[in-house]
Amino acid sequence: MESEICEFLHVHEDIVERVKDKTPPEEELMDLADLFKIFADTTRIKILYLLFESEMCVCDISRLLSMQQSAISHQLRILKDSKLVKARRSGKTVFYSLADEHVRTIIGNGMEHIEE
Repeated sequence: MESEICEFLHVHEDIVERVKDKTPPEEELMDLADLFKIFADTTRIKILYLLFESEMCVCDISRLLSMQQSAISHQLRILKDSKLVKARRSGKTVFYSLADEHVRTIIGNGMEHIEE
């Protein structure tokens, strides 16, 4: 198979400049890549899907996923630190929910893509 080698013989400067101007800074691209890494864990995806349906405490999520509370707490901490989940305290119980509609949109778009 022949591979295409670009030796900068014919660079389209107008395209290069236009795209360069619209490319986000490296730091933002790294933050975006880090965000997508959060979605790379099946347990975190399952937790997010549960939170689509209802606000829940660690015990509820643990029961639904048949996992230890400590494992769920660990994943919730990661989701919270990534601003994908928020927490609300009611007495001694902490309830978790999606941070905002963006989370639902990201997961929804991902599902649409894989179902095509």
